Amino acid sequence: MRPPEELRTDFPALSQAAHGHPLAYLDNAATTQKPKAVLDTVRSFYEKDYANVHRGLYDLSIRATEAFESSRRRVADFIGAASPEEIVFTRGTTEAINLLASTAGRSLLQRGDGVLLTEMEHHANLIPWQMLGSLGIRLSFLPVEDEQGTVDWNRIEEMAKRHRVRLLAFTHVSNSLGKVNPAAEICARARSLGLLTLVDAAQSAGHQRLSVREIGCDFLAFSGHKMCAPTGIGILYGRQELLSALPPYQTGGEMIAEVRLDQSSWKAPPHRFEAGTPNIGGAIGLRAAIDYLQSVGLDMVEKHTSSLAAYAASGLASIPGIRILGPRDHRAGIVSFVLEGVHAHDLVAFLDQEGLALRAGDHCNQPLLRKLGLAATARASFYLYNLREEVDRLVEAVEKTRRYFAG
Repeated sequence: MRPPEELRTDFPALSQAAHGHPLAYLDNAATTQKPKAVLDTVRSFYEKDYANVHRGLYDLSIRATEAFESSRRRVADFIGAASPEEIVFTRGTTEAINLLASTAGRSLLQRGDGVLLTEMEHHANLIPWQMLGSLGIRLSFLPVEDEQGTVDWNRIEEMAKRHRVRLLAFTHVSNSLGKVNPAAEICARARSLGLLTLVDAAQSAGHQRLSVREIGCDFLAFSGHKMCAPTGIGILYGRQELLSALPPYQTGGEMIAEVRLDQSSWKAPPHRFEAGTPNIGGAIGLRAAIDYLQSVGLDMVEKHTSSLAAYAASGLASIPGIRILGPRDHRAGIVSFVLEGVHAHDLVAFLDQEGLALRAGDHCNQPLLRKLGLAATARASFYLYNLREEVDRLVEAVEKTRRYFAG
């Protein structure tokens, strides 16, 4: 991996100042900055090759279609899918999970079936399943046992039998705790019980190597904007035979095979799920982001971000009144914390004045934080371009904030 100091020069946004300080962007779990390679690729597409896809017989449209479908092939290769037909373009992880929940609720799941989740799920992997309650589909939850994110995965069999579970949906990496769940082990357990699996990979795609074959999942979802790509583009991976069993999610142009006034028929996946004009530029930007990340090396990205998170957790732990969430040993590049006597919003507002960009709030994890007795945390999250010096600045600024509020 090129050193982070060198990688930073690929990201124009990181060269600016914030409140008179060099910008330290530490909100990568929310979204990542974009390298010039991605910006240039998207700009070039709109300047030279832009047209609608799949419909035109002229050169511009043919070029746009090939670029769009080559992006699908690139994503399939990136996550080890068996074919590009297993890759559905969506607006992001949220839409991908909504797509699956909505369509599975009308096909793969039946009244009385259960969906098993964990208590650490992002709202995007909770509320879509809650909406199936009107269809008689019930939810059950594997408990999070402590603030480190411990889950007893041995309980899957017990819960599956008790609640007639048909599908297990879980996050690969917790966006609040930085907990890395053993996805391959979990999916193997579920598969042995005949359960379908969905992996929410929003916090792992683009941060470590992923292979749906090695994980052994049936479905997987992630967002492009959390891995250097533009916003508004994401992926739902599904095994081809399962996607073929799902009805359409939205209807209209492009997803149809034949339309009559009284009935219509649908194309095969993935186009069945891509009604209307897609985010062509976003898909092309995602391909460029994958190329960029693989040139950097995903193993090195994972090692670097995990190392920064460990360094940050260690440094913050030396500050009186700090409570740090997440595992003590191996964590992803996420550190959530609270400072006694200081609301998380006030804390990050003070840190902003020092040029440090962090997130504060419930991080779309209200049930988890409520269980831990919290309303909000501050969250520092790291990526390939972050530096140890930025972590040092963070620790120093949190201590400075503590002293200010302590009088």
